[in-house]
Amino acid sequence: MAEEGTFPLDPEKVYYSMDELTLDTEEGPVTLRMGAWLNFDPVRIHKMINRDKILKVDEMEVLNPLVSKLRRADPEYFKKFMGLRLVIDYPGYSTGIVAKIPFENDPVGFYKWWRKGKHENKVYLNLGNQIKLFQKVSMMDPKLILKKDLEILK
Repeated sequence: MAEEGTFPLDPEKVYYSMDELTLDTEEGPVTLRMGAWLNFDPVRIHKMINRDKILKVDEMEVLNPLVSKLRRADPEYFKKFMGLRLVIDYPGYSTGIVAKIPFENDPVGFYKWWRKGKHENKVYLNLGNQIKLFQKVSMMDPKLILKKDLEILK
């Protein structure tokens, strides 16, 4: 039974921005409205939703604002989470484009931009996506691919 004034996580509940939640912190248990948690510890809340799957939230009220806060709070975490869904400035497009589009439709061009154009820091590719890209490029334009990338395919 929860103490009066504490709101332990209910994995069955869908949380909205005004719902209260008590989480353990280094300073002890802290109770905040979900909307305040997004400012207080956005990465932790995001991991509880996506990685641990123990927190359900309303997409419009909680998840959308959370994603924008993640970008500012921890750009590296945000980039890894977004992966190929990240919007990038890519040659040939007047506005930003989702990285997955050139990755799939123009693997050689994407490889040149990402690896040879030194944009590895702009889009995070997990090992599976790196292998997929390197395999396509090695088949389509074998002279282009770097030795270090061929090593990953071996």
